[in-house]
Amino acid sequence: MFTRKLHSLDYPNPEKVDISDESCFRSMILWLEDQKIRHYKIEDRAALRNIQDGNWDNIAQNFLSQISCPYGLDDKPALLDWLLGYAVRLEYGDDTEKFKKITPEKFQQRKAVKVGESTNPLDALDFEDAEFKAGVTSLAMLLQVPPHPDHLEQLKAICILLKEKFSTEVLEGAIKNTDAKDEHIPLDRTELGFEAGDYIMTEAAKILRLLHIRDLRDLQNKINAAIVAVQAITANPKTDSRLGKVGR
Repeated sequence: MFTRKLHSLDYPNPEKVDISDESCFRSMILWLEDQKIRHYKIEDRAALRNIQDGNWDNIAQNFLSQISCPYGLDDKPALLDWLLGYAVRLEYGDDTEKFKKITPEKFQQRKAVKVGESTNPLDALDFEDAEFKAGVTSLAMLLQVPPHPDHLEQLKAICILLKEKFSTEVLEGAIKNTDAKDEHIPLDRTELGFEAGDYIMTEAAKILRLLHIRDLRDLQNKINAAIVAVQAITANPKTDSRLGKVGR
């Protein structure tokens, strides 16, 4: 009874949905919130994502109350039908013009299109497929890349991040830095800048100063790495008015 709405929302494998399976039922609610409803901020969805939590029912019921759902977890068919209808309305409202152009004929043609043969396996991918979109979302969550309404733009950010952090040049540089030996600096050539009172105190102060300089260098390297990561994540930003407020 939910197949048409699930297809319209690009839900992965809508024909295999079984709401009698508690894990499947909870995963559907989580997917709808993560991908379509987005009532909570991403960081506030952690409790809802833990579908194995014994307190999950209370967490889900609180979520349903906040979006004014009239049904509870005890009536799964009515609840999911309402959530799917709500998600469809939100999806349509986000891009009305896009959906006005879609006719039953165009939808069937899109499903019937066959990708031509190619030696490049990437040419066989359907970048609008629901499973592909879900894969991009999962990869973004794994790499802590911020969400974006356009999954292709999010994929670009993921590619930039991987290039910056895992390219051959970066990995080779990391290996060289690991293998490099610390530069030996004789204490007798180190200038403390002040007298500590006696020889032993002066030498100890020199050692502390060198350790402090090393810590500052490590901190600067980490700051530089963080700046590069942020620049990669925020590359090619697009304006999304929904990001200016919490939920819908």
